[in-house]
Amino acid sequence: MSRISIPLVGFLLLCCLATTIQAEGEYIEYKDPKKATNVRIRDLMSRMTLAEKIGQMVQIERSVATSDTLRDYSIGSVLSGGGSAPLFNASPQEWINMVNGFQNASLSSRLGIPMIYGIDAVHGHNNVYKATIFPHNVGLGATRDPDLVKRIGAATALEVRATGIPYAFAPCIAVCRDPRWGRCYESYSEDPKVVEMMTEIIPGLQGDISSDSRKGVPYVGGKEKVAACAKHFVGDGGTTNGINENNTAIDYHELMSIHMPGYSHSIIKGVSTVMVSYSSWNGQKMHANRYLVKTLLKDILKFRGFVISDWEGIDRITYPPHSNYTESVLKGISAGIDMVMVPYNHTEFIDILTDLVNNNYIPMGRIDDAVRRILRVKFALGLFENPLADESLVDQLGSQAHRDLAREAVRKSLVLLKNGENADAPFLPLPKKASRILVAGSHANNLGYQCGGWTTTWQGVDGNNYTSGTTILGGISAAVDPSTEIVYSKNPDADFVKSNNFSYAIVVVGETPYAETAGDSLNLTIAEPGPSTILNVCSNVKCVVITVSGRPVVIEPYVTQIDALVAAWLPGTEGQGVADVLFGDYGFTGKLPRTWFKTVDQLPMNVGDSHYDPLFPYDFGLTTEPVQSS
Repeated sequence: MSRISIPLVGFLLLCCLATTIQAEGEYIEYKDPKKATNVRIRDLMSRMTLAEKIGQMVQIERSVATSDTLRDYSIGSVLSGGGSAPLFNASPQEWINMVNGFQNASLSSRLGIPMIYGIDAVHGHNNVYKATIFPHNVGLGATRDPDLVKRIGAATALEVRATGIPYAFAPCIAVCRDPRWGRCYESYSEDPKVVEMMTEIIPGLQGDISSDSRKGVPYVGGKEKVAACAKHFVGDGGTTNGINENNTAIDYHELMSIHMPGYSHSIIKGVSTVMVSYSSWNGQKMHANRYLVKTLLKDILKFRGFVISDWEGIDRITYPPHSNYTESVLKGISAGIDMVMVPYNHTEFIDILTDLVNNNYIPMGRIDDAVRRILRVKFALGLFENPLADESLVDQLGSQAHRDLAREAVRKSLVLLKNGENADAPFLPLPKKASRILVAGSHANNLGYQCGGWTTTWQGVDGNNYTSGTTILGGISAAVDPSTEIVYSKNPDADFVKSNNFSYAIVVVGETPYAETAGDSLNLTIAEPGPSTILNVCSNVKCVVITVSGRPVVIEPYVTQIDALVAAWLPGTEGQGVADVLFGDYGFTGKLPRTWFKTVDQLPMNVGDSHYDPLFPYDFGLTTEPVQSS
């Protein structure tokens, strides 16, 4: 009896030990993809310390991210700031190697919570060498084509995933009410209805939610999609005099009717994250506005993804920035911000927030709300099952299909503002066969200028060596008959134009690249020597002027000299799209997404204003029919 009982007891002890090992080592509920997301979140949060929860609320810049930092602090997210890349002209594989390296460090933390890598992909995967650069949002607004924008979202998601990144800080759904604002090109239109229409980019980026999906729950439809970010909440396009990060002085009804519709539609479409604006509303910083962030966005609109700050956004709650950082952290987190973009000072933020919680200035419930939302997005992305890059997607970056799509977008974004005098025959489309044509202007042969800000670097670039694509000059050269001689001169003088017997001229001028505050402008003039190029050329030969700009610019003094005028906005890398329409392979169809002023003294001026007296009104755009090929 005793000889049987001892082995039996041992066997039972081994069974108990095996069960314990399974509970603690093999089976962990939050790692079980068969469990409901809320069950997984609850289980994971029950295991987390305060330090691990606060770590999840932190987003740091890749340049300061180390394996030890990601592992030891359980950092929730890493980002690339504008132009921040692993190497100059890094390949998709080099991006993947960097992101996977960071991810493996996060997975080595105590609970193995994956980090989420974010990047500004605001008109394609614009930080990455040889990515497809689509027209900036102002040009897409001119298309009035939400299906096109949805397809652009899907293509952008593929290119972002091609570099191993699952999170894009896009779209910007600002309603720009003053073109003097340096971010106006990031806005689809002055009309909230157009902005609302263009939120269709969100299901392009994230995938289509099911009809029975619960309102406000973030949705990402697989490894070829990314988490999107509606920004910048709310009213950033309505600041006084268009000054970036400034005050939007309007009543609650105007805020709701002009600046909020894009957000309510984004939430219905399952947007994963919302980024808070640097700007203020009636003197109160948005990063500290508890009513709008917590009560309206989360409670009333039922948004269940996470709210993220802008770059050092909570620092700017006080002036000068970072002058009372404890107060900024208290106000920002209390307002409802869940993830904080603290690119370089995560330890200071973590220490302050930990003290605020331990001393009961911020309740634990606020921390739990933030972490729950962050984890919900990570589970929606499938990061717990597939934390590392899918390397089979690397060939999606800059693919021909995406370049063809961008070329289509360029064609549809062009707005024809003038086409000959009323009594004359239309000047456009241009004949492809001519003895000699002049192509002039600073923007005719410059990919950097075509793409604008947020391209390769934060402020954009000058020249053709930083990305891959086709200039407008290149598109013209490919479009004309082989017998047509093209003469390119950046800034020809009048004598040169007179003496060369040109059949006609194409002048391409506009703004040089800028982003954010650097683009704030009180004069909105075409960059020199653009005006003199227009006058030298158009006074001496029939000409079409193409403006490359992020917004309407001063053109009224030159209109009488110009035979045809085209607004090309910031078309991106596929300059052939301009030539496609210029020579009549496709017709002009674009409509102004913004009012085109006569003088800057009229600003701000939007459709419906009592003082509305534009050079070209909102929604204006002449049309042409395609030329039938012989």
